[in-house]
Amino acid sequence: MGKRLGPRPLPGHLATALWTWTSSYAALPLWKSGWLPSSPELAETADRLRADLENVSPEAFSAALAKVATRRHHDLLSGIQAYRHHPYRRDVTDPPAIWRDGSTCLRDYGAVEGARSGGPVVLCVPSLINRAYVLDLKADNSLLRTLAADGVRPLLVDWGWPGPAEKSFTLTDYIAGRLEGALDAACEVARGPVAVLGYCMGGMLALALAQRRRRDVGALALLATPWDFHAEQGAQARLAARAGQLMEPAMQAMGQLPVDAIQMLFSGLDPHTAVRKFLTFGRLDQDSRRAEVFVALEDWLNDGVPLAAPVARECLYDWYGANTPPRGGWQIAGRPVDPAHADMPALCLVPQHDRIVPPASAAALGRALPRAEVRTPPLGHIGMVVSGRARDKVWSPLLTWLKARMLRRK
Repeated sequence: MGKRLGPRPLPGHLATALWTWTSSYAALPLWKSGWLPSSPELAETADRLRADLENVSPEAFSAALAKVATRRHHDLLSGIQAYRHHPYRRDVTDPPAIWRDGSTCLRDYGAVEGARSGGPVVLCVPSLINRAYVLDLKADNSLLRTLAADGVRPLLVDWGWPGPAEKSFTLTDYIAGRLEGALDAACEVARGPVAVLGYCMGGMLALALAQRRRRDVGALALLATPWDFHAEQGAQARLAARAGQLMEPAMQAMGQLPVDAIQMLFSGLDPHTAVRKFLTFGRLDQDSRRAEVFVALEDWLNDGVPLAAPVARECLYDWYGANTPPRGGWQIAGRPVDPAHADMPALCLVPQHDRIVPPASAAALGRALPRAEVRTPPLGHIGMVVSGRARDKVWSPLLTWLKARMLRRK
């Protein structure tokens, strides 16, 4: 059993931790002398801390700070090592593919053990960046297997690892080409229109597909799907676009945005996320279910795929930089993607605690769709599909909504 390579990018996470803790130590003299200003919202806390330290020896405090920084660094390394050597390995068997085109295939969850036949067909569209199996993380923690067991037939678009052909792909190639081919196969299985479910970036692809093929899409469910990239964190979105410019040499040389570069962009949303979670993981009982679920999810996060350079440019420069979707500037095959033209029943699930897709960004799409119902489960971006509360807060309401919309059509 080999060691894991993650968390990716490991040098970046270690550098963030080291910089944070050593800079705290180095900044102490400036802070004590009043030369290091605090942000306005922390001013009161900073004043209290100065009062508490007024009679503390500077040498003693410096030594204590160094001791804490050293201990945290040791604990972080221990947590990472515990993850890298954890015995869990995903042992879920992927269902059979009923359609293929290049690296892309369509997996039939109506064929898994325990699936109930005869229900509505749902074409499930994940992001191009991460592996599709986040919707089928473990045998006992799987949105798609749960839907199948309750009478829905999910067909999962598995984008696979992009090969030479996909390196030149644009979003038009993926949507008007691969995704429409998958929809054709799904409609053949259903002998009529199907529901389409999109998660994260996959929701934007699903939206564009639904607009292009309105007669074949009976209902549209969008989970944590961004739309207005400047609605809540515009400065951060524009910063991501500028970061993409720094990656242009790599994209031009390789024809794609590498996995570790994508991971660096995501870590920029909250650079300390990895540090916090591995400090916490190191304190867990490593034989517990909580530890196993953490490892399963972390394995998925580190099992990313590169993004074709043309697609990466569309996402970074157009979506994040210029905010083209809500401004009518995002086009597929020469036609603007306009939610107003996706006039089928729609469900927008906007998780309240999403740190990847700001809730205001996803809520904007719910307002733009003419027949959308918006719900706000009290979960995070990934938690809405894998957490312990996902079944009650997301999976069950989603199942009820899909059945009500699609069975009504029969």
